[in-house]
Amino acid sequence: MKKIERRAILCLVLALLLTAGLGVFLVKYFVDGGSWASSAFNRHLYNSNGELASGTVLDRDGDLLSWVENGKRTYYDNATVRKATLHAVGDLQGNIGTGALNAFADKLTGYSLLNGAFGAQQGRNLYLTIDARYNYEAYEALNGKAGTVAVYNYKTGEILCMVSAPSYDPLNVPEDIESNDRYKGAYLNRFLSSTFTPGSIFKTVTLTAAIEEIPDLFDRTWDCQGSIQIGDETIVCSGTHGQQDIRSAFANSCNVAFAQIAQELGASTLKKYTEQAGLTDSYSISGLPTAAGTFSFDGITDGELGWAGVGQYQDLVNPASMLVYMGAIANGGKAAEPYLILKTTGILGLPSLPHITSRTGRLISAGTAETLADMMANNVEVTYGSGRFPNMDICAKSGTAEVGTDQSPHAWFAGFLRNEDAPYAFVVLVENGGGGSSVAGTVAAKVLDIIVNGY
Repeated sequence: MKKIERRAILCLVLALLLTAGLGVFLVKYFVDGGSWASSAFNRHLYNSNGELASGTVLDRDGDLLSWVENGKRTYYDNATVRKATLHAVGDLQGNIGTGALNAFADKLTGYSLLNGAFGAQQGRNLYLTIDARYNYEAYEALNGKAGTVAVYNYKTGEILCMVSAPSYDPLNVPEDIESNDRYKGAYLNRFLSSTFTPGSIFKTVTLTAAIEEIPDLFDRTWDCQGSIQIGDETIVCSGTHGQQDIRSAFANSCNVAFAQIAQELGASTLKKYTEQAGLTDSYSISGLPTAAGTFSFDGITDGELGWAGVGQYQDLVNPASMLVYMGAIANGGKAAEPYLILKTTGILGLPSLPHITSRTGRLISAGTAETLADMMANNVEVTYGSGRFPNMDICAKSGTAEVGTDQSPHAWFAGFLRNEDAPYAFVVLVENGGGGSSVAGTVAAKVLDIIVNGY
């Protein structure tokens, strides 16, 4: 009798394990089925050259970016457009992990949970949210420099422009791409997958904390004589600004003032506001994860905290996260989460279900966001020059991030428009580009001018 009971228990355990295994498989099937079906091992979806032989990639206006012709995948007929859209569309070899040909292969083939990849050779049309012209203008504005340019609608989440450089022509891959420093990091989408020293654009976070934590902030002044000693660190400023209130210190991007403010706030407070801003988070952009920023506030000295408060020390920020934070400031504290897939259509032309806009949590309080936005608008008025941005109610902060004595600093320009018909946030990074306002600001001005004014 006991032997029968033991066998019954054993059978029950095996049945439970089988059921659990089936459950795990079904979960994996629902989550990863598309990736399985569109894998390069599924040879009927790829031609003899290993190219995805199904589906068409288009921009938001319906311009063809990549399609299959006579069994071979091809691209837009302008080489600069191909380079400008490479990290959004993808390459033939699958080296660009964020490209649609790799990341969204299941949507291009028309995979479904019900039918799998049946009939997938016919493919689908995948419309991206980007505009090829905006990408073209952004790529041209970078003028051969490494970096990234992105613009998105902070109310809907649509990414209108996403450029990463260096890039290359996917139809004419350089023979020396692996060895030539000109193409260093060309496979990497800098907007989504990289982190960089932010420099003074991080002062938007330090200022946010100061507005909420220092009661007499707007009644005080700071004296800048070009540098200040905090602990063992000499905090050097870009100029000698003399006595200045907080609005002037922000417009002057004064390291002396903001290092003192960071020291007064303390490491735990600055850490709290950095995390609240979402700069240590990873976002999912149409399923593509962004790199998480890193900041070292634990156990640092007062002098190191001073440098951290002005966006130096060990601060590293992801451009996509900074873009979302800019959108949150513009939108009263919360922003739409960005996305890249506008829609897909099948052979009958029926569109996919419309995108449901997701919003971030509260990255900044509504009142502080309004105050900060006004101060960023003042930056443009008194420092950057509003004439560079015609027909735009623009709020911005520049950054010149030091990255080593033997290298030119990274140039940043981040902000947003408050135009009702142009609710756009933007971020520009030019690696080793020099001055933030002069270099990255010029890139931003050219791209925004095209988007807003259509010139």
